[in-house]
Amino acid sequence: MASSELALCGQNITQRWGGLVALNGVTIHLHRGQVHALIGTNGAGKSTLINILSGEFPPSQGSVELLGQDVTRWDQPRRARAGLGRSYQRNTIYPTFTVFENCRLAAQATHQLPWQWWISAQACKLSTSTAHAVAERCGLQTLLERPAGLLSHGQKRQLEIAMCLATQPKVLLLDEPLAGMGAEETERMLTLLAELKTDHAILLVEHDMDAVFRIADVITVMVNGSVIATDTPQNIRTDKQVQIAYLGAH
Repeated sequence: MASSELALCGQNITQRWGGLVALNGVTIHLHRGQVHALIGTNGAGKSTLINILSGEFPPSQGSVELLGQDVTRWDQPRRARAGLGRSYQRNTIYPTFTVFENCRLAAQATHQLPWQWWISAQACKLSTSTAHAVAERCGLQTLLERPAGLLSHGQKRQLEIAMCLATQPKVLLLDEPLAGMGAEETERMLTLLAELKTDHAILLVEHDMDAVFRIADVITVMVNGSVIATDTPQNIRTDKQVQIAYLGAH
């Protein structure tokens, strides 16, 4: 993809649960080279939107395009193979495995060799080299042999992103990667996100407003299942509708 190329597009997405409208005609565009933050109060529809974009379930109406392909009816594994990576609010690592083993398992999901089932995973040079590369990129190269369950909270979040990167995604959907972090861990994560956006499109769902306004290139604000604004951080900060609905102004 060229820089700023459209990577993921959710168009007019509506989601109904019986009589409840969780999303109402939401449109969002993610471009390579940008961190696109998605903010809103609890119940605004952020989790429902990211679940639809990642393929956990299809929308009631609307469409999703990934790298120019209509993936609206694709399930999550197929979207992952096509270039979509996601992290969750809760850690999804294997705590008894080492950092390296977690990264290698993620890489093996992409570099599968089912016809060579008798060969040890250690013999797969591609997944091994990928595991080393993503661990280093996420600042975990000195922790490769440490059990993942013994990492700090921030390091576990770094490991989750490393595992995402091991699947070679073009688009990253990151669900509250800064939650529960201290100031030092937050700084490390923001530095990593700034580096990753060079060759990825990133959707960042986050409640830390200071971090959002520092790292985001574009911000989408949701209220009650609808988008009320999509703009630069500077314009979002001064938007009267956003101030009233979300930032607490009167």
